[in-house]
Formats: sequence, structure tokens, C-alpha cells
Amino acid sequence: METTVKVKMKLADKYQSGFPLIMKDALVNAEVLTKEGQHLNVVDEQGTYIGKGYYGLQNKGVGWVLTNKHDENIDQSLFDRKIVKALGLRRKYFDDPNTTAFRVFNGEGDGIGGVTIDYFAGFYVIHWYSEGIYQFKDEVVQTLKTQTDYRGIYEKKRFATNGKYLDDDDFITGERGEFPLIVKENGVNVAVYLNEGAMVGVFMDQREVRQAIRDRYAEGRTVLNTFSYTGAFSVFAAMGGATKTTNVDLANRSLPKTIEQFSINGLDYEAQDIIVDDVFKFFKFAGRKQHKYEMVILDPPSFARSKKMTFSAAKDYTNLLKEAIAITESNGLIIASTNHAGVSRKKFRTFIDKAFKETGLGYNIVEEFSLPDDYRVTSTYPDGDYLKVLFIKVVS
Repeated sequence: METTVKVKMKLADKYQSGFPLIMKDALVNAEVLTKEGQHLNVVDEQGTYIGKGYYGLQNKGVGWVLTNKHDENIDQSLFDRKIVKALGLRRKYFDDPNTTAFRVFNGEGDGIGGVTIDYFAGFYVIHWYSEGIYQFKDEVVQTLKTQTDYRGIYEKKRFATNGKYLDDDDFITGERGEFPLIVKENGVNVAVYLNEGAMVGVFMDQREVRQAIRDRYAEGRTVLNTFSYTGAFSVFAAMGGATKTTNVDLANRSLPKTIEQFSINGLDYEAQDIIVDDVFKFFKFAGRKQHKYEMVILDPPSFARSKKMTFSAAKDYTNLLKEAIAITESNGLIIASTNHAGVSRKKFRTFIDKAFKETGLGYNIVEEFSLPDDYRVTSTYPDGDYLKVLFIKVVS
């Protein structure tokens, strides 16, 4: 059974053009949304058909339009069609023995907002971003079971209950993985854990950035990797000939996880610095000691909180960059990254410009990256293209 929701006339053209996110303030009758997972018939105020979707609370939206076709229902055949198409579009990754971890389904970019599916050497991990999309678990799992040669299927419930990630065993079906599971990324070993909370140990959307660091930029440089997580950027830098890496992250787990990533690639982790500390505190320490680095990697979370401060990429990136500039050698490189969907490419460049102007130094942008092609995006939803990475040369 479908519930009809009406889009305000001033936004009708936007939705008719394929905008997929159902926003609460776009609706005339949002009060009819009562239970997540509700099937929705989306029309404008005059009753003109827009599409079919579902109710699910996620970030700014209250659901997603999944089809604009009158005669298509939100059922098993829709999930089969969209997921099978997405799998076919990733054929080159399935055929590449040097990369065995990638995204096979990217939410609205592949036609179903609210869910992503990642592949790790035969294992699939489904990420659910709302209770609404989770109501379609059986359909998504059924498609993977019938249309893929899977070893095992895991899930991550990324929707909050009382503000907390739903921590669970995460296993659905097939064989249970033995962890760490070692996957390949452009020939480099990466350890992942599919059963340890929301994050598995690597952010695959940065694959092309890590490859560029290894193949074109790392050789002969000292590297500071901030917000280093499990140290993947540093492993690629070391494989590319960096003279030394320094890894800084506030989380205690970053130490053993980073040691592990170096070790599975035959690299001596004792030759690297792996520091558990607040990045901002470390910047001040490095400044006092007059330490300088030939490459500084800045990949902060959109939001971060420590005991002493809160960081927001939208408000604080310029100041973060100034701290990095102060400890970067002349002609050194800063790799500045943000995954904040609310920060446009244009706005991100203004952060860079402001930071350099305020420090009195010049800069050149030598390379730019966005999402790799397995993270498909649609032109009708620009916010889905969230990743912005700039390789910046510091000019004295």
C-alpha cells in the first residue's frame, strides 16, 4: 500500500528533473509520514505524478524517490534490476586481481538512496542509512544471494538509535570471515575487519589519492599523516619511497591497527612514528620543536570532538590548514581533503586561498581528485559527490 505525498509546486520541476532526496520542507503534507519504510507515491500539488519512493529519516531528508516509472513497483524486481546493473558497471574491478575491495552499489548514484554495498574479496557489506531502507533488507540480501558468487554477507546499521551506532555482530549469511581479512588495493595489502563496528579499516573512496601518493609524490619525502586512522596513506607513501612517515590520530586503536597495516606489507613499522595524540596538540608540539615535513596529509572527519575542542570542517578547515602550512617545508606538498557534502568545491578552494593569504605564502594546486568511478554519483543530486581532495604545493 502506498501513501501519497505532495511536493510544493515551486519544487515540482526540480523533482520532475530527477532530484531523488525527499525533503520534509518540500512536502505539503509531511504529517502523513508515520512509519519508516512506508511506500510513497510522490506527486505535486496538482496531482501530477513524480515517482515512487519510501519514507526513511536520513540527514536532511525523509526518504528517497526510487523510480519515476508509473508501472514500476518497489519490489524484488526493482532491487534486482538496479543492483545487477550496478554490479555490471563494476566489472573491471571484479576482473582486477590487484584491487579486491571496492564499492559495488553507491546509494542514489545507482538508483536507491539510503543504502551502499561494498565488496571485500568475496564478502559483501551492506550499509543501511535509515530504518526506512532497512525495511527492504530481505530484497537486497535476496538479490546478492541470487546474483553474486558471494562468500559471506555482512551489514552495518548506520542509522542512529538514541544517537548511537547499532553495534551488532553484523553477519547475515554465507561463511563468516576470518579477520583481519587481507584485501588488495592497487597491489598493496590492506587489513579489514567486517565485524568491528561501523568502519572496517580503510576508506575506499580515497583509493586514487593513495595511488597518486605512492606513484608520483612520496619518493624521498618525509610525510606527516594527520587523522591517520589505520595509516593507509602512510603505507602507500612508504611503498612509494617516502623516507619516513609520522602518523597522528587520537584514537587508541590507531596504534595497533597502523602497526598491522605496515606489517602485512613487509614494512618495518618501527622505522615510522605512530603517535596517539590530538592532531591540534601535535601541531603545536611540532611548531615548538621546529619540525617540518615535506608532505602533510590532512583528511579530517567532517566533525570531530576531543576533550578540549570541537572541529567542524565547514567552520575550522582554514585554521587547520594554517597549522599544517606552518610545519610544511618550502616546496613541500599539502594534501587537503574533506568529505563534508555541505562544503562545495568552490567553498573548499576559498578555505585554501584564505589560509595561504593569512600565512603570507603562495601555493599551486598541482592535482585534484573527487570520488573514484565505483562511487557513482548522479547529476541530479550534487551533494552525493562529496569528496574533494587537492594536492597543494607550498611556494615561499
